[in-house]
Amino acid sequence: MDDRGVLLLRGGLLARDELVRADLRVSGDRITEIGPDLPVDGADVLDVGGLVVLPGFVDAHAHGDAAVLDADAQAALTHQGVTTVVLGQDGVSFAPSPPGTGAAQYAERYFAAINGAHPSFRGGTVAQLLDTYDRTTTVHTAYLVPHGTLRYAVMGAADRPARPDEVAAMVRLLGEGLDDGARGMSTGLEYAPASSADRAELAALCAALAARGRPHVSHMRGYEDRAPAALAELLDLARETGVGTHVSHYHGPADRLGPLVDDALAEGLDLTFDAYPYLRGASILALVALPDWLPLADADRTLALLADPAVVARLPPCDEVWPRVTLAWVPGMAWAEGLSLLEVAARLGMAPAEAALHLLVATNLQVGCVFAQPPTNSDASLRALLRHPAHCAGSDGIYRGGHPHPRGWGTFARLLGRHVRELGDWDWPTAAAHLSTTAARRFGLADRGALRVGFRADVAVVDPATVADLATYEEPRRLATGVHAVLVDGVPTLRDGRFTDALPGRPVR
Repeated sequence: MDDRGVLLLRGGLLARDELVRADLRVSGDRITEIGPDLPVDGADVLDVGGLVVLPGFVDAHAHGDAAVLDADAQAALTHQGVTTVVLGQDGVSFAPSPPGTGAAQYAERYFAAINGAHPSFRGGTVAQLLDTYDRTTTVHTAYLVPHGTLRYAVMGAADRPARPDEVAAMVRLLGEGLDDGARGMSTGLEYAPASSADRAELAALCAALAARGRPHVSHMRGYEDRAPAALAELLDLARETGVGTHVSHYHGPADRLGPLVDDALAEGLDLTFDAYPYLRGASILALVALPDWLPLADADRTLALLADPAVVARLPPCDEVWPRVTLAWVPGMAWAEGLSLLEVAARLGMAPAEAALHLLVATNLQVGCVFAQPPTNSDASLRALLRHPAHCAGSDGIYRGGHPHPRGWGTFARLLGRHVRELGDWDWPTAAAHLSTTAARRFGLADRGALRVGFRADVAVVDPATVADLATYEEPRRLATGVHAVLVDGVPTLRDGRFTDALPGRPVR
């Protein structure tokens, strides 16, 4: 026990193997007793009668690498019951960035619209980055070594396969990051420069992960109609190396994608995925608007090429894409945030392709956007994938910009309010598995993800009748409602529905 004292959660419905009415005692940062009618014994009593008590939620995919240090993002996460976030996603984040490599600067510039700028970290080791999250935020932080960043640290923005010596250097750098406490490695195979990685490079890195029992977490080379081939690449790596595999924001036609997961599990492969409950995505406009033959990891070189009319003439028209795009972050042009690309183009007196290029060049490629997914995805497919036992919840939350995607503010509350209460896709114990237990197993969070004696006291208390997301595409920053209390290592970060301003979050090493 430590100086945090003792809390007694009295009379709640605990989401364990089934929903059971019981008290839960917390001493310091641990759950120490569960049972009916526990004695008070001087504890601080939280009356949670009629409320559902769940293990604190693990956001399996969040772009909070800088945002978790910001009070607005902390409030967004905490009001949804999130107690742990997994950072370092899509192969791009701030560490490792050895001196002289510029890897942190590459990551900050390339993902400016996604991760933003860290307020203090300018380069260094994974351990040094994790130190910045120690008691400075409301949530625990787990980190994945980002493959694109370590690739940049070894070979810069080179858009070619790595040589054997470069692969060996990446493997060494990955090992150092894992030694520093990273929970696995992420790849972003649609993003530069990782899109140039060949099988030999990925296999060497996955073998290093498998040797330590750490997962490979991947934004695949494609989704929707390209998802089967993209998943096949990951499964081939898993067969060769034995690495556990987790697919980021898996989405598309469930009648094709679900059986692929079933077949992999039947084969004995260790496969999980995260997905969020929305039919619009979000990313950088450069990924949506520019072809992969441009050197997007080298922004200056790309901008120089885009100044050449002959290069511009080769750009694909993307006429099917433009009507689906809304702008989320446009530095220096806040008036455009929240408007569709078509409306921005009309205001600028340009064709949509011309307007997209104008925005990218004017902002040094730093534009974020929200986009409707193709019709191959549907609400029925979304719900089918959410129900799959290999699924765990990930918001893919992006907190940057004046008009971001609402998923950073609403994912977990939406899953509870819509998919448990309204649609019945899960019962409450099953929701605990999808929102906490599966992700805790996937990322090796051995003492989190369940309400058990001896486990860390990361707890979310939810009103089953009122929990709901309020964030919309029109008003994306509205806080969720219906989460009554949140404990992080036994410290209330939300109590009686009110933010406490406590910052008990620790990096999970």
